[in-house]
Amino acid sequence: MTDLSVWTDEDRPVRRRNRRRKKDRSGFAVALALVLILAILGGGVALVFGAGAKLKDAFSTTAAADYPGPGTGDVLLEVKSGQSVADIGRSMKSQDVIKSVDAFLEVANGEPKSSSVQPGFYSMQHKMQAADALAALLDPAARVQAKVTLPEGLRLDETLKKLAKDSRLPLKDYEKALKSAKALGLPDYAKGNPEGFLYPATYEVAPNDTVDSVLKELFAAYNSNAEKAGVLRTKRTPYEIVIIASLVEGEARHAEDFGKVARVVYNRLEKGMPLQFDSTVNYALKADKQIVTYEDLSQDSAYNTYKNTGLPPGPISSPGAAAMDAAVNPTAGDWLYFVTTNPKTGETKFTGDYQEFLKFKNELKSNQ
Repeated sequence: MTDLSVWTDEDRPVRRRNRRRKKDRSGFAVALALVLILAILGGGVALVFGAGAKLKDAFSTTAAADYPGPGTGDVLLEVKSGQSVADIGRSMKSQDVIKSVDAFLEVANGEPKSSSVQPGFYSMQHKMQAADALAALLDPAARVQAKVTLPEGLRLDETLKKLAKDSRLPLKDYEKALKSAKALGLPDYAKGNPEGFLYPATYEVAPNDTVDSVLKELFAAYNSNAEKAGVLRTKRTPYEIVIIASLVEGEARHAEDFGKVARVVYNRLEKGMPLQFDSTVNYALKADKQIVTYEDLSQDSAYNTYKNTGLPPGPISSPGAAAMDAAVNPTAGDWLYFVTTNPKTGETKFTGDYQEFLKFKNELKSNQ
């Protein structure tokens, strides 16, 4: 044996001390690992590096700060498109609707519908309990908006009056804005005339909307639906198509008659016959008579299609999707005349024969 295989007395205690140190380091590592695991489970690694009080907080069950409610005053809260539940909570906290975002998230996490909050404006209060704030956001009645429904066939003046009334924005502001209608989306082919281009539909007007933003939405709706109908893809100009669609809207009483009325327009134009539509005379008079008189028919107006041949110079109302589709795709037929023989039911009969047309007129007289 050599000296390399023999431990001296001095070596032994040194070796033992080293083994104890290794055990101490191993024990410390295990303890540290346990602390790290507990810290992660308790709320985050960052707590390990704080004071003892912070570590204690990680395991605390103290509830998030919340107002007792029910709330005071009035707050207009805007929920923007794309906001998360946490974003909405931060918006409410910034306006002192709720006391803490955490309290709101605790309530929202227990409510599956919380992810379905719709963009818009909501009537809220200061210092609401988080649960009450969430309930308000899920209640359609809490949304602050004006709903405007524009039916098909309204003239421009009628449309603007209804817009002003239902949106609670001044009529004179709408009239002024339309002087720059092209900048708001009125198509170039409208020749600066907004008649017929304020698309009939239901619109929601938010508290921060202006007459400009409302009109932009109406013109955008027209452009979108005109594209769907193919208004730009016909032999006639798109302006003529809108004029024809407005005539269809003014004359047809039932959906099945739209295409037939459009065909009568085309057939009469091709033959050079005056259209002789009461709806155009009513437009000239700014009236809505079911039966026009001989005096009405003598009105000197470019919109009087009893005295003038061809199309009137512009649309007479705002046509909807069905009327635009009929103007683009009229029903095949040789009709030149139609009579609404029963004003109460709207029953309308079509013919290409003048004598039959006279019979239809007599039938109308008997039903008046």
